[in-house]
Amino acid sequence: MEEAFRLALCVTMGLLLLGGSRLAGAIETGNAVSKGGDEEGQGATDPQTLTVTTILQDPYAMARGTELEGYCLDLLDMLAKKLHFNYKVTIVKDGRYGAVSSSGNWTGMVGEIVRQEADLAVAPLTITSVREEVISFTMPFLGTGIGILLRKDAASQGASLFGFLAPFSKETWTGLMVAYLLTCLCLFLAARLSPCEWKEPKSEENHFTFLNSLWFGAGALTLQGAAPHPKALSGRIIAAIWWLFTLSLLAAYIANFTALLRAGNEPLPIQTFEDLVKQREIEFGTVESSSTFQFFKNSRNPIHQMIYEYMDKRRDHVLVKSYHEAVQRVLESNYAFIGESVSQDLLAARHCNLIRAPEVVGARGFGLATAKGSPWASKLSLAVLKLGESGDLDYLRNKWWETTCFHKGPDTWSPLKPQAMGGLFLVLAIGLVLGVIVALVELSNKSRHAAEREKKSCCSVLIEEMSHRFRIKEGARENPEKVKP
Repeated sequence: MEEAFRLALCVTMGLLLLGGSRLAGAIETGNAVSKGGDEEGQGATDPQTLTVTTILQDPYAMARGTELEGYCLDLLDMLAKKLHFNYKVTIVKDGRYGAVSSSGNWTGMVGEIVRQEADLAVAPLTITSVREEVISFTMPFLGTGIGILLRKDAASQGASLFGFLAPFSKETWTGLMVAYLLTCLCLFLAARLSPCEWKEPKSEENHFTFLNSLWFGAGALTLQGAAPHPKALSGRIIAAIWWLFTLSLLAAYIANFTALLRAGNEPLPIQTFEDLVKQREIEFGTVESSSTFQFFKNSRNPIHQMIYEYMDKRRDHVLVKSYHEAVQRVLESNYAFIGESVSQDLLAARHCNLIRAPEVVGARGFGLATAKGSPWASKLSLAVLKLGESGDLDYLRNKWWETTCFHKGPDTWSPLKPQAMGGLFLVLAIGLVLGVIVALVELSNKSRHAAEREKKSCCSVLIEEMSHRFRIKEGARENPEKVKP
C-alpha cells in the first residue's frame, strides 16, 4: 500500500513538471502565439503575460505554417528577455494599422490598444501626434520616411527622345550655354581692344566680329578648328582656356554617358513628388486610412496638397488595403505606391523589377504602442535604446532586409551637376578675366606711346582708340566716301 502511494505521488509530480515546462515554451492556439521571456533573476515573482497585437506584413510579421516570424517577432523576443515578461501574439482582426473611423472610434491595432483588447502593439506602426493622443509610443526602433515605389519599366515608359541630354543636369546645360556666350563675348572684346588684331582701326576691318566669335567657340565645342584664329596674346589666352574647358567637358560627358549605357536603364523620369504630380501616365496612391494618407492631408506644401486631392478624388480606385495589394498593383499596372521608405526598400530588395524614387519626405519612425499612461512605455523605450546601442537593431535590419537582386551596373547613377564641375567653371572664369585684362593692358600701352608721340593726354587717346574700335563699321563706310573723286 505504501509503495503504491509513493508511485502515485511520483507520477503526479512528473505530470506537474511536464505541464510547467510546456507552459514555459511556445504555445500555439488559433491565431495566437504565446512565448515566455527570460525569468532569470526574477526569483519567486511570476512574469506578467502581455497580449501583443501585430499585423501581417513582410518582413515584420509573416505566417510560416502555424507560427509567426519576422523582424517584429525577433524584436519582441529580445524585449521579453530583457524585461522578463511573457507574451501572447495575436493578429489584428480588421487588418488595419489604426485610424479614426466615421463613427469616431479607432480602428486597427490602435483601436485594440484603446479598447484594452491588447497590451502592446509591435508592428511597423508610425508615430504620429494624432495617435499619441490616445496611446503611448516608445522611442522609434526603426527610422523611415515617405517614398515612391515604381516598376522600373513603367517608370521609363515616359522617357524623352532626347536621352542624349541625360548625362548633364538641366543646371549644367544652362551653365554651359552661359559659359559659351560669355567666352565668345570676351573673345570679341579682346579682339576689338588688342592692337595686335588690327593695325589701323580707322580704316581696317576686324575679322573677329561677334558672329565669328560664336563660330570659333562652337568649333572648339565640336573639336573642329574654326577660322579666323586669334593673333593677340589676350585672344590666345581666352582661346586656350576655352579649349581646355571644352576638352574636359566632353570627357565628362562621354564618361557619364558611358556609365548611363552600362547601367542598362535611363534615369527615372520620376525623381520627386513634383515629377509624380506633373505626369499623367502613372497612377499613384497609398494605403487607405494610413499615416501616409494623413500626412498629405495635413501638409501645407502645395505639391503635397495636390497629391492628397488626387488620391481623395479617386480613393476608390487608387487607395489600397495593404502593402501586399500595393506590390501586386505596382507589378501588374502603371501604378506608383506612396508609402514608408524603409518598407519600400525591402520590396525593392525582394522584387528586382521595383525601384524606389530618390526623394524621401516626412521623416518619421516606427514605435511600439501601449495604452495611455502604461508603465511599460518607459521600460520598453529604455530597452529599445539599449538594443540600438548594442547593435541588435542593426543586426535585425541586416537579417530581414537581405536582398536577392544583383545589379550589373552601378546602383546609383545621376546626371552630372554643376557642383561636380565647379573647378572647371572657375578656371574658365579666371581665364576670361585674364584675357580681357591683358587686352586692356595691350591697348593702354599703345595709347600711352601714341600720346607721347602726338603730345596728347593718355586718357584722351585711350578713349579715341576705344571709340574707333567699337564703331569701326561706321568709319569704314565714311572712308571710301572721302577718297572717292
